[in-house]
Amino acid sequence: MDLTLRTLVGEPWADYALLDSGGGRKLERYGRHRLIRPEPQAMWAPASAAWDADGEFVPGSDEEGGGQWRWARPVPREGWPLAWRDVRFTAQATPFRHLAFFPDMAPVWDWMRGQVAGVDAPECMNLFGYTGVGSLALAAAGARVVHVDASRKSVEAAKANAKLSGLTDAPVRWLVDDAVKFVAREVRRGRRYDGILLDPPKYGRGPEGEVWRLEEDLAGLVANARRLLDERSRFLFLTVYAVRMSALSIGELLAQAFADLPGTVEVGELGVREEARGLVLPTAIWARWSP
Repeated sequence: MDLTLRTLVGEPWADYALLDSGGGRKLERYGRHRLIRPEPQAMWAPASAAWDADGEFVPGSDEEGGGQWRWARPVPREGWPLAWRDVRFTAQATPFRHLAFFPDMAPVWDWMRGQVAGVDAPECMNLFGYTGVGSLALAAAGARVVHVDASRKSVEAAKANAKLSGLTDAPVRWLVDDAVKFVAREVRRGRRYDGILLDPPKYGRGPEGEVWRLEEDLAGLVANARRLLDERSRFLFLTVYAVRMSALSIGELLAQAFADLPGTVEVGELGVREEARGLVLPTAIWARWSP
């Protein structure tokens, strides 16, 4: 199976934009608030020397991602509402430097919705689903969704986002579970899905202390996820934010796992287009299978 390389670029939308970037930082607009966050891949000079922001996340000196927010103006600590198309959710400045969702996933949400368009009540799964924006993007398009995350706090935030979106009664199963164990059980049950979104962290723990290590555990999880898909399925989309991995490596992993199914494996980078100059800031690598 030949690999097709491409870039998926997130464009600005009403409630989000990458305004400027450079010098190892990025300036973003989240609704009415402007925030600065560290960005090692922004190695170029910024378009403007002076950034006006409500706050900035200043990283710590350790390699584990520590740091703290420093505020120039008040920002609601409980978060503030944003929208992407027909999905509403809460943005919040977390201790982990991000805003409780990942805006660079917007082109992925669009692509998944396009893949299941025309399928009657498609069955989809979102593994490592976090605060549920991807799950709600699918649910709003008519999909039945199984949302799996090991963090009860994240699943509760996802349910709150469903309420904001008017999707409380949508057919979404919100599960606090270990992704590896859950997928293995689904295989034993003989279940099938029309689409699977995989957005694993580099390292994590399950609700019962299970340890997830991307380099060690991803291949087995992909192999089992493949067993939940068949010739009628529409997609598997995998994103990886671990910068030491290559898009080609995860693409070959999918190509091997899906060698027995017709279709295409594509790989590439996710990026966000900067408003100031139109350059694309890379954020992650991805691979996907579709028929």
